[in-house]
This record gives sequence, C-alpha cells and structure tokens, in this order.
Amino acid sequence: MKIKSLVTNAIVAALYVAVTAILAPISFGAIQFRVAEMFNHLIIFNRKYIFGIVSGVFISNLFFSTIVGYDLIFGVGHSLLSLLITSKLIKKVSNVWVKFFINTLIFTALSSLIALELYLAFSVPFWFGYLTVGIGELGIMAIGAPVMLYLDKKVHFNERIEG
Repeated sequence: MKIKSLVTNAIVAALYVAVTAILAPISFGAIQFRVAEMFNHLIIFNRKYIFGIVSGVFISNLFFSTIVGYDLIFGVGHSLLSLLITSKLIKKVSNVWVKFFINTLIFTALSSLIALELYLAFSVPFWFGYLTVGIGELGIMAIGAPVMLYLDKKVHFNERIEG
C-alpha cells in the first residue's frame, strides 16, 4: 500500500472512530444510528477505502462497544462483507446514484448479521433487532449518500487515495 493511500485510510479510520465516539450512546445497541456508517459510501469512489473503513469499525468496536468480542466478529464482519460485495456489484455501474443505492441496500440487508449478534449477546428477538438496526442503517446510508457526494465535489475522494 502506498504511503498516500495508507495515510488517507488512517484519516478515514480516525474520522470513523471520532464520529462513533462522539455519538456512542446512539451508535450501539438494538436501536442504533451509527452516523459514521455514512463513510461506507467511500467505496463508491474507490475500493482502496475498504481498509480505512474496516479499521475504523474495528477500533470503534474495540474501544466503545459493551460487547467487544461480538462486535469485533459481527460488526467488523458486517462491514467487510458488505464492502466487498458492493465493490464487486458496482464495478460496471456508471451511475453514482445507482452505486449509492446498491451500497445502501447491501449494508441494510446484511444488518441481519448485527441482528444475530444482538440475539446471541442480549437475547434481542432476531426480527426486532433486524428491523431496528436495518432502519437505522437504511436511514444513515440514505442521508449519507448526498452528504458524501457533496463532500466528494469539495474533497475529491478518489484523488485523495490514489498514489
């Protein structure tokens, strides 16, 4: 990994952790709105952001989760799997809004992993957990898409990560 890409991913991870830490009370649990999840849309601009996003999730879950072991497996797994699937599905898609839609759909659908985690850790009924976490994920990703597109016009995400 080139230095520029490594540093950019470190910044993404740090931003993910900072946003999650500041909003920790709403970032964890059966009803959650993890605002930092909007950074998942960085995959739309360049696949190289996977490392920074997943690192941010890992560090956030390691330091702020009350169920660290579960969150390191299920939370990190959810992010990594969703990002990998999205990166494969959007390769030949040219419309940025379709890419955002696909990414949002994948993350929301795979929230089932977090519902399973909540069931195993706290006996939260699976479908209740899936509904509440899924709604939170869908909301944050839907609101995050235009925010990330606006930021891209100012910051140019692809240029920031390419060496």
